[in-house]
Amino acid sequence: MTNTDAPRIHLGPDPAPSWLADAVIEGGAQLVDVESAEAIVWSDARNVEALASMIDGAEHIRWVQLPFAGIENFVDHLDHDRVWTCGKGVYAEPVAEMALALGLAGLRNVAAYAQASGWSAPAGRNLLNGNVTILGGGGITESLVRLLQPWNCRITVVRSNVQAMEGVDDVLEADRYADALPGADLVVLALALTPETEAMFGADEFALMEDHAWIVNVARGRHIITDDLVDALRSGVIGGAGLDVTDPEPLPDGHPLWSLPNCIITPHVGNTPEMAMPLLADRVTENVRRFARGEDLVGVVDVDAGY
Repeated sequence: MTNTDAPRIHLGPDPAPSWLADAVIEGGAQLVDVESAEAIVWSDARNVEALASMIDGAEHIRWVQLPFAGIENFVDHLDHDRVWTCGKGVYAEPVAEMALALGLAGLRNVAAYAQASGWSAPAGRNLLNGNVTILGGGGITESLVRLLQPWNCRITVVRSNVQAMEGVDDVLEADRYADALPGADLVVLALALTPETEAMFGADEFALMEDHAWIVNVARGRHIITDDLVDALRSGVIGGAGLDVTDPEPLPDGHPLWSLPNCIITPHVGNTPEMAMPLLADRVTENVRRFARGEDLVGVVDVDAGY
């Protein structure tokens, strides 16, 4: 027998993964067609137009759940007529772990050692007691700050909304991010892609960094001007780069970044599908339950800010 009080959720696009359908049902909802739905749980971050077409004129849709933390593909279709939620915070733990792995590997010269064909001289420096600057104040940063505690680092966080953060020594306003670059041994990008943060790292910013410092990007490739990064790596302006994201992405075969000994590239795997499925499933189940009870949802998008 169908529970007529259960939230009516449409899962799209078709065919949607069965594990996501299970997550919706686990939350106590019934799966329905979009005409009968109160909300949409969307599973494809690239199929934007299908969702846009679905919600066009659909005043009965009160909530839309998007799959990833980064929602730049959907920004043009956000509105104030319904609640939008995304995966912000869901993938914080695995992505923070990747950021730490790339930072350690870079500072300890693992990239160059891995490419060597013979015994080489000692190189690298400690993260222990180092200075770390993190751009972004969301879940990834919170997780990374916790992971960094055993290294006794001095941590500076740059974020839009300045507020004290546990384990962080200094918190700076977003427009002061350049002030946090000199003196940092490790700079981590873990912030949303917006018009203000696109191409925020170029030649001028690299020139402010220490010549031994590594930059780690686990956010979006378009935060960094790639040609300027190649120049900075080749000339020794910075120590190196650990990139889980690139611009363009995928990075083409033969691109200069592939052959640089002070660059580590991973193919956007800070959060793999195997890691993501249970994490997103739990978030969807929780939000469906909250929606049914009329409670605030988790991961609400700031429509005006675009993330």
